[in-house]
Amino acid sequence: HFIHAGLMATMADHTAGYSAFTMVSEDYRILTIEFKINFLKPAHGSALKCRSQVINKGKQIIVSESKVYDVRNKSEKLVAKCIVTMMVVPVENIAKTKF
Repeated sequence: HFIHAGLMATMADHTAGYSAFTMVSEDYRILTIEFKINFLKPAHGSALKCRSQVINKGKQIIVSESKVYDVRNKSEKLVAKCIVTMMVVPVENIAKTKF
């Protein structure tokens, strides 16, 4: 069995978002505006691990790199790398949806 690529992409995006959150005050939110992921190997271990770090922080744009690892028998293999570009948005500028 293999782990679905969409799951790995979601992990990479979310982890990048949390790394970006560490760079802004709580008056701001982070929104992904672009990401590119390279799947390097199939993942089929018992667990996945994702790490992300901010590689560029601007006033309105933050770029993070995420790495997804296949974990088996206490060993980690890099299976995907992702570059995520995010926009820093003030909370009051986020649209309020009415249903």
